[in-house]
Amino acid sequence: MSDAARSRSGWAESATKGKRLLQRRERRLSALLIVICFCTCIASVLAQQPTGTPYQPGEKLTYTVTFSSFAPAAHVELFVAGRGTYFNREGVELRAHVATVEAVRAALLSINNDYVAYVDPRTGQPFHTQVSKHNPEPPPSITSGSFSTDADVINAGTTTENNAPTTFDFLSALYYLRTQTLAPGSIYPLTAQQQDKQYQAELRVTGRETVKTPAGSFNALVTQLRVRDNSAANDYRVRIYFSDDARHIPVLVTARQRVGEIRAELASVDIVDLTPPAEIAAQATPTPRPTPRPTPTPREHSADPTQITGLPFQVGEPLGFKFYLGAGTQPIGVANFQVRQRGRFFNRDGILLSATLSTAGEGQRLFPVNDRISAYVDATSLLPYRTELQVQEGRHQTSGVVTIDQERGSAIVTDGKSIEVPVGTYDWVSVLYALRSFDLTPPKRNAVSLLINRRPRTLFISSVKRETIELGGQRIPAIQLEISTDDPQGNQMNLHLWVSADKRHLPLRVTATTPIGQVRADLSIIQLTQQ
Repeated sequence: MSDAARSRSGWAESATKGKRLLQRRERRLSALLIVICFCTCIASVLAQQPTGTPYQPGEKLTYTVTFSSFAPAAHVELFVAGRGTYFNREGVELRAHVATVEAVRAALLSINNDYVAYVDPRTGQPFHTQVSKHNPEPPPSITSGSFSTDADVINAGTTTENNAPTTFDFLSALYYLRTQTLAPGSIYPLTAQQQDKQYQAELRVTGRETVKTPAGSFNALVTQLRVRDNSAANDYRVRIYFSDDARHIPVLVTARQRVGEIRAELASVDIVDLTPPAEIAAQATPTPRPTPRPTPTPREHSADPTQITGLPFQVGEPLGFKFYLGAGTQPIGVANFQVRQRGRFFNRDGILLSATLSTAGEGQRLFPVNDRISAYVDATSLLPYRTELQVQEGRHQTSGVVTIDQERGSAIVTDGKSIEVPVGTYDWVSVLYALRSFDLTPPKRNAVSLLINRRPRTLFISSVKRETIELGGQRIPAIQLEISTDDPQGNQMNLHLWVSADKRHLPLRVTATTPIGQVRADLSIIQLTQQ
C-alpha cells in the first residue's frame, strides 16, 4: 500500500472514530435533555443547600419517648422559632418543650419544662438561654413566652461577637452538632452546661444505619455521646442518630438504664416558611400551619364510586405538555397525563393515572424515547401503591412493576429488590397530582417524600408568589412554585413550576436550567377558559 493510500485509510479511520465520538456525545446530551425535560430523574440532581445552617426558622420536630413498659412516657418538641435581633444582637431563637405523660408523672418523674436558647447564626453558640419549669406547686408566672418565677436563667455571653461563649446548653448543643459534617470516624468535643454544672463531652460518629421511626425510615449517621470523667453518665450509653443528609435531623436518641431502654423517636417533621415574600407584603399574610407530609383535603363520599369528588381534577382530565429548548419554537418532546379511571384495583379503592413521554422532531432523531407509566394511587390520600413502567430510551428497554407498602414503609422495585421508604412516599407521577390538592398559598412550604432512582428524597414545594403568565395567547393568574430536594449536590436545575391560581391548581409551565440551556414545558391540552 502506498503512503498516499495509507494516509487516506488513516484519515478515514480517524474520521469514523470522530463521527462515533460525536454521535455518542450527541446521544449523551440528548439523553440528559430528555431526562431533564420529562422529570424522570429530577430529584436525583435537585437539592436545596442550606444557607448557613441545616435548619431554618419554622422547622418543628416532635418526638415520642418510650421507657420500659411506658409507651409513650413523654413527648418532646423542638422548634426553630425565628431569626432576628435578641438582646441587642442578631440571633436564632430555638425552643424546646419536654413533658412526661400523666402515668409517668404520677409513678416516676414529673417533667413539664420549656427551654429557650438564642444562638449566634454564624457559630451556633448561645448568648442567652432560659429554662422554665412548670411545677404543679407553685405554678410559674409566664408572660408572652417568658417567665418571672421558678426558672433557671443562664446568660452565657455578651453583646459583642468576640466574647461569644464556648459553652453550650443542651438545646443549642444539639443544633450546633447538626451544623457539623458528621463524617464517620470524626470526634466533636464540646462543653455543655446544665444549671450550675459543666460537662466536658465528645460526640463520636461510629457508622451508618437505617432507622425506622413513626415519621418514616431514614438513612442515619450513628453517633455516641461520652462525658469525660463521668462514668455514671457514660453508663447510659447515649446514642444519637442523625439523618444522613444536609439537614442532619436527629431521628432517634437512645439511652440505657438498668430497668429498660429509653428511646426518643422522631414522630413528625414540620417545615414552615415564616417569612412572607416582599411582593405580597401589603396583602394579608395567611397563618402558616405545619404540613410535613401534606395530604389532600378530606373529600365527600360520592354516590358513584367511579367518580372523584373533593379533588381538583376529575376522571378523564387530560394534560398535555410540549417541551422547548431555549427560545426554540419547535418542540423536542411531548408528555401527556390523564386521570384514567376511578375504581377498585388490586383489591383497593384507587385512581389510575397514566403518563406517556416521547421525543419529537429533532429530539426523536437524536435520541428516541417512548415511555409509558401507569400509577395506581389511593383514592383518598393519592399515595401510590403500584406503578407499572414500560421504558424505551434509545437502545435501552425495560419494563416492570414498583409496589409500595405505605403502612410498612417499604417498596419493591422492578428488579425485585426491597428498599425502605418513609411512610407517605410518592412517585413522580402521583406527586404531580397530589400537590394540586396542597395548600399552595404563598409563602407556604410543603415537604413530601419522593421515590426517585430507587432512593427516597424529601421534596420541597415552596410557594414563591402570585403572578400572571401568558400561555396559549391567554393571560392566566398563576402561583409560582420552587421545587427542590434535600440532595446535597444543590439545586442545580433551578426548577420552577407554575400552577393556576384557581382551585384546580393546573400545572401550566415548568422551567429548568440544564448544562445545554434553559428548558421549558408549556401546557398545551386543557380548556384554559374554564379558569
